[in-house]
Amino acid sequence: MKRMWILSFILLFTIGSILTGCSSDAGNSAEKVLKLNLGGEPSSLDPAQAFDEDSLDVTNALFEGLMKLDQNHQPQPAVAKEVQTSPDGLTYTFKLNQTQWSNGEPVTAHDFEYAWKRVLDPQEAADPAFLLYFIKGAEEYNTGKGKVDQVEVKALDESTLEVKLARPTPSFLQLVSYPVYFPINKKVAESNKNLYNEASTYVSNGPFKMSEWKHDDRVKLVKNDHYHKKDLVKLSGIQFSMVSDGKTVYSLFQTKELDVVGKGILPSDLVGSLIKSGEIKTSDGNGLSFFRLNVQKAPFTNAKVRKAFSLALDRKLITERIVGGGEKPAYAYVAPSVPNQFREKGGSLIQEAQFEEAKKLLAEGMQEEGWAKLPPVTLLYSNSSDKNKTLAEAIQEMYRKNLGVDVALQAKEKKVYFDDQRNKNYIMTTSSFLADYNDAYNYLESFQTNHSMNRTGWSHPQYDELMKKAANTGNVEERDQYLHQAEKILFDEAPVFPLYYYNSGALEQKGVTGILRHPVGPSDYSQADKQ
Repeated sequence: MKRMWILSFILLFTIGSILTGCSSDAGNSAEKVLKLNLGGEPSSLDPAQAFDEDSLDVTNALFEGLMKLDQNHQPQPAVAKEVQTSPDGLTYTFKLNQTQWSNGEPVTAHDFEYAWKRVLDPQEAADPAFLLYFIKGAEEYNTGKGKVDQVEVKALDESTLEVKLARPTPSFLQLVSYPVYFPINKKVAESNKNLYNEASTYVSNGPFKMSEWKHDDRVKLVKNDHYHKKDLVKLSGIQFSMVSDGKTVYSLFQTKELDVVGKGILPSDLVGSLIKSGEIKTSDGNGLSFFRLNVQKAPFTNAKVRKAFSLALDRKLITERIVGGGEKPAYAYVAPSVPNQFREKGGSLIQEAQFEEAKKLLAEGMQEEGWAKLPPVTLLYSNSSDKNKTLAEAIQEMYRKNLGVDVALQAKEKKVYFDDQRNKNYIMTTSSFLADYNDAYNYLESFQTNHSMNRTGWSHPQYDELMKKAANTGNVEERDQYLHQAEKILFDEAPVFPLYYYNSGALEQKGVTGILRHPVGPSDYSQADKQ
């Protein structure tokens, strides 16, 4: 025990020294460097690939799209100065401001056309590519059924971008605020396909530019003097450290080596006390924690077994005693924060802790498959925080107690964890969903056949048909009915099942102001300040 204490002290001292050293490197005391933390190495800082919360936060500070969300979370012109929409809602024409890349070159409409088609290129295998499927020809090109010149996004000249949609999409301007729609410097990218792997080659157009990227350690950003609204940027830079241990992160906050800490990385018992004391103020978030099951591997080839694993969990106990951050148990997939009272109208799709029903379904499923003994189950989770480990262990114990099943645990580094999910190299895995735009369709679209974010091997023709109908109707009530039916199929088949809905909350040092947090999408640090 004494040896572990000494090692922990050395680790904390070393990290603190690194962070202090980085802060002094930033310059004199007049400079304002906001010190933040990531749970580990970002999965990618390429706008085409960034798709987890940490990666999106960093990328959003480095780039700016055609539109940007304001204080009321509504899209406003950014790189675009004017937007024209055709009467049928299918054609958008963006006129661009005169802006520059961090290397001083002009940002053009050609950069946007190149970037969007790059995301859709099947060779890129970009996870968020489906967010561009609203564009005419985009899905066909991305899935190998069409050609790049059939994608209806075109630079009419240096400062005019025309986009034609496959169907009316009311949330399109919100979507183009999202990182996957950011521009890419065409000239630089064509000469270096790996420009977003290192700081020395990184070119961006946002309020900050990258000055250092020490992998698995830190990312440093400095104010971008070529940013077209640089006078509004108050910070001289942002430093993202990469510390995964929640207790260490809290210690760094207490010693003011970190300015802001999201509650998600902190130990759950600590979060509860900080919420009670008012140091962390929570608000409704979007998205949820859930589980994916690989339906192509036993025992989850059987739907009754899958449902048994869902019903054996006590979600209320998990949110109150394990997670402990004021989260709400999830008894359906689409979150209550979705507009049009979708969740209220759809109601709960599972009941709390049906342990006897779970045992019954498990026995029936095993009998159907002819299994005298349940094939082994391993739960894959990310080792990016202590909370993930605590949660996995609690789930493991619930399955032992409530279902009579021994589940093995497998912790992996975040990038490997995501790769294993992507390649379906798992049996059961923890998962996370953060909405890209606040719409029930966004929650459910991932589970269509062969969708890049499905990652379960599950396919259901009726589900696909309902999602297709929802996407192509302009009638809101009719659309929601299709989505309610699709969600019910998802629960009947149970390739995934929910755990709890997210909320938001963070610790901030006194004097930190101006961070804009949206219910959907990454944080905006462009007008953040630090006293």
